[in-house]
Amino acid sequence: MSAQSTNPQVFPVRRALISVSDKSKLAEFAKKLDALGIEIVSTGGTAAFLRDNGIAVVSVSDVTKFPEILEGRVKTLHPAIHGGILANLEQSSAREALAQHNIAPIGLVVINLYPFEETLKKHAADFDTMIENIDVGGPAMLRAAAKNHNCVTVVTDPADYEAVAAELAGEGRATGDATRRRLAAKAFARTAAYDTAIATWFAGQTGAAPSSCTITGTLKQSLRYGENPHQKAALYESAERSGPGIVGAEQVQGKELSYNNLTDADAAFELISEFPGNEPAVAIVKHANPCGVALGSSLVEAYRKALACDPVSAFGGIVALNGRLEEEAAREILKIFTEVVIVPEASDAARAAFAAKPNVRLLVTGGLLPVARQPYFRSVAGGFLVQDADVGGFEGKTLRTVTKREPNDAERANMVFAMRVTKHVKSNAIVFAKDGATLGIGAGQMSRVDSVRLAVWKAREAAEHAGKNPDEALKDTAVASDAFFPFADGLIAAADAGATSIIQPGGSMRDEEVIRAADERGLAMVFTGVRHFRH
Repeated sequence: MSAQSTNPQVFPVRRALISVSDKSKLAEFAKKLDALGIEIVSTGGTAAFLRDNGIAVVSVSDVTKFPEILEGRVKTLHPAIHGGILANLEQSSAREALAQHNIAPIGLVVINLYPFEETLKKHAADFDTMIENIDVGGPAMLRAAAKNHNCVTVVTDPADYEAVAAELAGEGRATGDATRRRLAAKAFARTAAYDTAIATWFAGQTGAAPSSCTITGTLKQSLRYGENPHQKAALYESAERSGPGIVGAEQVQGKELSYNNLTDADAAFELISEFPGNEPAVAIVKHANPCGVALGSSLVEAYRKALACDPVSAFGGIVALNGRLEEEAAREILKIFTEVVIVPEASDAARAAFAAKPNVRLLVTGGLLPVARQPYFRSVAGGFLVQDADVGGFEGKTLRTVTKREPNDAERANMVFAMRVTKHVKSNAIVFAKDGATLGIGAGQMSRVDSVRLAVWKAREAAEHAGKNPDEALKDTAVASDAFFPFADGLIAAADAGATSIIQPGGSMRDEEVIRAADERGLAMVFTGVRHFRH
């Protein structure tokens, strides 16, 4: 049986209730309503704004015959308002009740809520400020209007003003049933997202995992397909989003971003945000794994060093920079086919250089990821997992030397750099690095020793590609492992390839065996005590 009402009646809009925090486009919309002879009822700041724009307004207190009290906390929570919104005018009993209590129907409700999410994005907002930005009357009116959408048009978004005004200007001074249903669905989605933002924030104040969790977002882009052409996909913007990110980035040019572009770009952006300092850094990512990361005296030098790690895999990859993109670096990057380039800033000359390659997507984020980041969500059959972002976890000063030989300053710097990259490599993860550049990366293998062997093979291949001696590709390198070595075989394979220092979490039942193997080969090895799996 259809959910549509049979032969819905049409009720002309004679009265509108308007109460908004976002007043964009409001004056023009309200003038159109006024010109149609629709009476406007409003509250506080909205009423003052409308009057300042020459629009006649009836105050809510004149309708309720009761003043706003408690510093404006109570103004619309009254039968004269909610009765006018909730009355099902298709029922004679409802019409009689309104007449008996002298309540006029409200056919249009225009509400957007206290800016809780916007206030939340301001990290300086204190607890009391957040509480005061929790709207009570607004959600109640939105839900009431959406529930009674057969008789009431509810508008939550200024983007809908023009279309609603155009419909009201037509015959019958009413909106269509399909429009009211669409807007009602939008209102329920808005109140759900609003309540979710409040509940999530409040749970964070207590330090406990909330008893229930809802994921909400606003549709940002319908994608052509997901990871594969037979999968549907879309991109949503989180209400809690704050600071730079892939979702809020400016796409300067290029084709529409695909699902895989977005996941790879996010991986690259998260990785490059490990290097927020003054030293230029570049990361090249392919299939969500880095294939080259490097520091340099300039972004051009850093890019060349990153590319040298695995120039074959870099073809068609994602490039992320931690600084302003200038023309020289832009032209260097464009020498090979690249899907997406992500930068905090880009000069006009760099943008002009990219314009010659219109299919390359250039994303400008406005900055790097902040230290405080949103939790990670991952679906599982029947539910989803939530965890904190893997932020920080180790610093050079927290490293504990477990071998007889202490690492020298160069080895220590190599190890810290390697581990920062390893955090972003799919487990099991191994990274060889030297002089601020990755030289071999082993990702996603089922055994750790195989990840070492893969990284060694990749490094030798890159050396041959560059016309260098592959036997010396990994000489005097540092090796980072995302988790402990369960056996000595992985460490031995790394040492045989030329590594002189190892950084790993430690914690294996065979740590002593692994340490002994390191001492026998004169390696310096440090434990971080922190694992960095990325599955």
